Amino acid sequence: MMKSNPKTIFACQTCGYQTPKWMGKCPDCSAWGSFTEERLAAPPSRSSSPRIAASADTPVPIDSIDLEIENRLNTAIKEFDRVLGGGLVSGSLVLIGGDPGIGKSTLMLQALYGLANQGHKVLYVSGEESLRQIRLRSKRLAAVCPAMLVVSEVDVDAILAMVASTQPQVIVIDSIQTMFNAELTSAPGSVSQVREATVRLMLMAKKTGISAFLVGHVTKDGAIAGPKLLEHMVDTVLYFEGDRNHVFRILRAVKNRFGSTNEIGVFEMKEKGLDEVANPSAVFLAERPAGAPGSVVTASMEGTRPILVELQALASSTNFGTPRRTILGLDPNRVALLAAVMEKKLGMHLMSYDIFMNVAGGVKVNEPAVDLAIVAAVASSFLDQAIADGTLVLGEVGLTGEVRAIGQVESRIAEAQKMGFARCLAPASNLKRLPEMGGIDITGVKTVSEAVETLFQ
Repeated sequence: MMKSNPKTIFACQTCGYQTPKWMGKCPDCSAWGSFTEERLAAPPSRSSSPRIAASADTPVPIDSIDLEIENRLNTAIKEFDRVLGGGLVSGSLVLIGGDPGIGKSTLMLQALYGLANQGHKVLYVSGEESLRQIRLRSKRLAAVCPAMLVVSEVDVDAILAMVASTQPQVIVIDSIQTMFNAELTSAPGSVSQVREATVRLMLMAKKTGISAFLVGHVTKDGAIAGPKLLEHMVDTVLYFEGDRNHVFRILRAVKNRFGSTNEIGVFEMKEKGLDEVANPSAVFLAERPAGAPGSVVTASMEGTRPILVELQALASSTNFGTPRRTILGLDPNRVALLAAVMEKKLGMHLMSYDIFMNVAGGVKVNEPAVDLAIVAAVASSFLDQAIADGTLVLGEVGLTGEVRAIGQVESRIAEAQKMGFARCLAPASNLKRLPEMGGIDITGVKTVSEAVETLFQ
């Protein structure tokens, strides 16, 4: 009797789509070259018990559920707690991603040290480093505490057994792509392994109330490697942004079931780890040149926090038929749209100029409230006239050249006032609802033409 060969499938490593044969392009997510071969697991027999037992709970009326005051765990890193929504919720599953070497493991070790110093038992599971390597890194970070338990393990079953025996309050899995389940035949990092490991850890967290951090690798596009299903299963998704060549790191929440999805935390990478930046506005404006054309300051809202950032623009004439638009930290399509508005409404012939724009400090700004600041920066460089020091520019710009109202303008102006700014250019429609604010001169504008005349009169 000949032994039958095990069946194999091809799974897309981006979205999880499965097909019996290899395909160059995924029909579901349109990714190229993302299919890898995986061995199909044998279906369990009817007599065998399922791996995940059905819950014995019965549905109950929603108003009969007791609400207890939720005490969040503070990691002693205020910027990290802010992004989490005020602290770590018991039983939550948090996914943190970022480029290699950006500081994900460093942040996790420092956060666990802060929890362990408060008397909480924590467990750090590394699938990429040995125990000696973890000890050396914790010594460099001065993050050594007897309440911190560390282990080097990749088997999910062994990790769950350790959690059941040690009963930690917080667990870190570094990284989820290295986790391995022996019941599956596919390699670690595949869609099946990542999905299965996340499901097992999610069930553990919800049933026991143990909070779990999952560290995830990112692809070349900046997204967390693995299927998008991974981000849907967890409670919170955090991205660690920044350039390894710069000292500043930004932790951004893109999903949070227990807090705002727009909060950011700013950190500075130092020799002994990440140091939180309490006043990001002062840091981002520290090296702003005085009296330089093309430089303008605006205020961006990141969750509940206003941050002053410097926009820099350079408009230079070109001899080529198609001008260049090189944009860093802003939406390139938005900048091209605003350049067309300036061409039409201000008479500035920008089609014969290359436009280069940058947000100083490596920050990414996507909200439309900085439209008027983009127009002001490009106009300043085009006219070769500097904007007066101590001026803040706010406002959204429409296609007809009108300046529209923005949200939370009072918080933005208050932050500028605290930083010593004496003048603010804002939408005229916002001034009707703005309370009296002393110490700063607020000028309302209705169109981009009026704004440019006010700034460069």
